[in-house]
Amino acid sequence: MSRLKENFLWGGATAANQAEGGYLSGGKGLGTVDVIPQGNYRFDIMQGKLDYRDLPEGLHYPSHKAIDMYSHIKEDVKLMAEMGFKAYRFSVSWARIFPTGEEAQPNEEGLAFYETLIDELLAHNIEPIITICHFDVPLYLYNEYGSWKNRKMVDFYAKYAKTLFERFNGKVTYWMTFNEINMLLHLPFMGAGIAFEEGENEQQVLYQAAHHELVASALVTKIAKEINPNFQIGCMIAAGQYYAQTSHPDDVLAAAQKNQDNFFFIDVQSRGEYPTYAKSFMEREGIVLAMEEGDEDLLRENTVDYIGFSYYSSRMVGTLNQDTSMTSGNVFPTLRNPYLKASEWGWQIDPVGLRITMNALYDRYQKPLFIVENGLGANDVVEADGSIQDDYRIDYLSQHINEMIKAVELDGVDLIGYTPWGWIDIVSASSGEMKKRYGFVYVDLDNDGNGTLARSKKKSFDWYKEVIASNGESVRK
Repeated sequence: MSRLKENFLWGGATAANQAEGGYLSGGKGLGTVDVIPQGNYRFDIMQGKLDYRDLPEGLHYPSHKAIDMYSHIKEDVKLMAEMGFKAYRFSVSWARIFPTGEEAQPNEEGLAFYETLIDELLAHNIEPIITICHFDVPLYLYNEYGSWKNRKMVDFYAKYAKTLFERFNGKVTYWMTFNEINMLLHLPFMGAGIAFEEGENEQQVLYQAAHHELVASALVTKIAKEINPNFQIGCMIAAGQYYAQTSHPDDVLAAAQKNQDNFFFIDVQSRGEYPTYAKSFMEREGIVLAMEEGDEDLLRENTVDYIGFSYYSSRMVGTLNQDTSMTSGNVFPTLRNPYLKASEWGWQIDPVGLRITMNALYDRYQKPLFIVENGLGANDVVEADGSIQDDYRIDYLSQHINEMIKAVELDGVDLIGYTPWGWIDIVSASSGEMKKRYGFVYVDLDNDGNGTLARSKKKSFDWYKEVIASNGESVRK
């Protein structure tokens, strides 16, 4: 039986736009996420249905301040080190490196900021894992070019990625090209800076933008390997298997088709070509991709080294109209599974679903997996003595880690590491809230951006420290 590797990468994960703040500090330009407010307009903006320029004044934009990790690097890395982190997955803000995206030369202050972070991590023996693009496009490129609608984005992105590869060569090994690349199809503006004009064929727009991102991913994989063949380049998907609501063949087929849809991007990035089911779908829908000569060769010859994925919940689909009650609070609303409990935000909790998802991904691609997001958003309460008794988070993560270990030991899945989402409380990507907390570390900040930003340890802090120290043995069942 395989066990978790001795060098298994235990750690945590955040995104620049949810953690850094300093949204115009150090020469940074505006990113698309900087114009997504909290509140009633948020979802329409994220879907690309409402233009940010049409919003009223006086709204709260949580990315502007976030938890101000920009000013708390050393303090925050010290907390990671105290927990025993082996790895930290974070993203680089594109607009911090190229404020408009069109500059000939990168912003040195931005590069220096990330170099300080990386050096601090390395000083504590923490492996930096960089997501190159995590829901973060320079706003100028959206305004001028329509973001990933435009083929020119491939070159802008390649220049940006090459800058990072060259600057951090020898310091960073693990990279991911796009965070949850499939989110482009579900929340187009948040995921890729895509908004729709009246009368546009939305499916045509989305799949053309997807092609541009897939070509860009392959191109920067090629560039990375030319700079350093030892770079490990991964893709990243918002994962979670679809279950059939019943054993009726129509339900089983519907679940299989939903799973295909979710695998679409990774099929291209890992296998190197558009799958036949996607080609058939686009033909039926009248979607015609504009490809340039060499695109197919580029995709085929530059596949990823590993499969990164987020997992929060499984999903369910049915065709018989038996019970049509839906889950709430998730970007992927699905039929409610009667066998599962749900979080305060309506996300169903399915630890075994993680093992099922890991097996599905590993069986399909036969490449190492990396769980780069998993966690429980909850409204934590600070007790009178200052403690946060988040036993519900410990229970959630314990169950998921146990299923993760089973997938490795019993099923033979090759797993690089586990970086649960929001090791420290950060702004929620979906709702823009602070009260939806994921971290082992509490941050004194409310939904309106008020608070001292003081960091304090939750009960789960010491629990996760022991999990890492024991390489998962402390929670084994």
